[in-house]
Amino acid sequence: MFRPGRKTTRLPTTPYPEVIEVTASAPLVDAFDLVIFGGTGDLALRKLLPALFHRFLDGQIPAGSRVVGIAREGLDDDGYRANIRKALLEAGGAKDKVDAFLTQVAYRSLDARKDEGWDAFAALIGEQPDHVRVFYLSTSPELFVDICNRLGEYDLNRGKSRVVLEKPIGRDLASANQINDAVGRIFDESQTYRIDHYLGKETVQNLLALRFGNALFEPLWNAGHIDHVQITVAETLGVGTRGAYYDRAGALRDMVQNHILQLLCMVAMEPPSSLSPDAVRDEKLKVLRSLRPIDESNAAQYTVRGQYRAGAAEGQSVPGYLEELGPGSKSHTETFVALKTEIENWRWAGVPFYLRTGKRLPERVSEIVVVFKSVPHSIFDASAGPLTQNRLVLRLQPDEGVKLWLTIKHPGPGGLRLRHVPLDMSFAEAFGVSQPDAYERLLLDVVRGNPTLFMRRDEVEAAWRWAGPILDAWGASGEAPRPYTAGTWGPSAAVALIERDGRTWNEDSE
Repeated sequence: MFRPGRKTTRLPTTPYPEVIEVTASAPLVDAFDLVIFGGTGDLALRKLLPALFHRFLDGQIPAGSRVVGIAREGLDDDGYRANIRKALLEAGGAKDKVDAFLTQVAYRSLDARKDEGWDAFAALIGEQPDHVRVFYLSTSPELFVDICNRLGEYDLNRGKSRVVLEKPIGRDLASANQINDAVGRIFDESQTYRIDHYLGKETVQNLLALRFGNALFEPLWNAGHIDHVQITVAETLGVGTRGAYYDRAGALRDMVQNHILQLLCMVAMEPPSSLSPDAVRDEKLKVLRSLRPIDESNAAQYTVRGQYRAGAAEGQSVPGYLEELGPGSKSHTETFVALKTEIENWRWAGVPFYLRTGKRLPERVSEIVVVFKSVPHSIFDASAGPLTQNRLVLRLQPDEGVKLWLTIKHPGPGGLRLRHVPLDMSFAEAFGVSQPDAYERLLLDVVRGNPTLFMRRDEVEAAWRWAGPILDAWGASGEAPRPYTAGTWGPSAAVALIERDGRTWNEDSE
């Protein structure tokens, strides 16, 4: 429930409870085969397979469905299941439930660029011709085309077949188009699901409900009432073992061009005519096409990029980015980005959107902050205290929830004193259930054939058209990213970016 001024704590839950969420009305899915290319990778073991296990616990994996891991490692079914069993048990899964789930899991050793094993794999998938087939490409984007060509060669793109593409799709507009063109020759657009797991988060779904299900917000959701919007995706971790990948990508490609722009679209889009897939995606596309361009002429004014140095994070000393890459490394790859942009349409004209993401920051948090304009005139004496702008804070992680900050009178005698307090809703406390991981929703949406929460090709192209000139501007400048100490909120220039407009970043962790 909503309670003014209450600090929130998540209810104690186990990672794999017997019942994950209330699903009395959750629609069952048809029997399916879900094939994970890159099945021994970090994403598969840490996110995809646990998500499927959660759905299995909740009765959402029909009997006869199969999960097939694909990688180059020379494992057999038992060896692969042993790896998954270890990961699930360490996360708190009950042994009997884990073993029951693993009876539906198999493994095949394949190389997308070699012929060996593909005949047997095609025969395995062909054993269940009526199943929905989901091919999840949890691999380097360089392998997307090779894998899809192989699937087409063996006619595995026929019938109820779907392909899921993990981000990033390309490094720029040209490479994204090359991938989309090649994949599109095998799987048509209706079969192609470009996944962004942020769109599956509960708070993002609640943003739709808050905006379009309540008469309170939508009349105020415009430049007449909103002062500015902040979107922050902060991580305390460094690049770790992902250094080779990350150094080719950087924060803009890894987070801004996909995750953060998708969150921006959900905040800023016009009300769709319905929640049908294309109605929602049409409105998101309009937002992307309305973003104010940032290029060589203004990148220095509207962007800040940084790279972390050695410091302290989560109570311990940590190395800098270059040290994590290896001795003697040199790199101009950014690990932090802050941007200021605007949406050039009637609803949002003049409202700045401040975007920020980085590694080795003080707190792991993803949130959207909508800051409303100040009241036009204060009737209160100075002794009552300052009036503070209302804020709507949507926390995506950790502890998903919503806060609406309001000004009220402090209780008690002694005159009128103003206090700024939140109406606070933690999803775990309000509903008494553990929230499902985003991948749980998105994987079964693919099985159902529901692409609402996935990016359409023209969205990817529009995002790259906006992000590409920023990358070009940084490359043309020849300037290195600004250094910042691990455990801080990025370079001081990121603070200046917003404070020169008379605003400040939201860093309230209460």
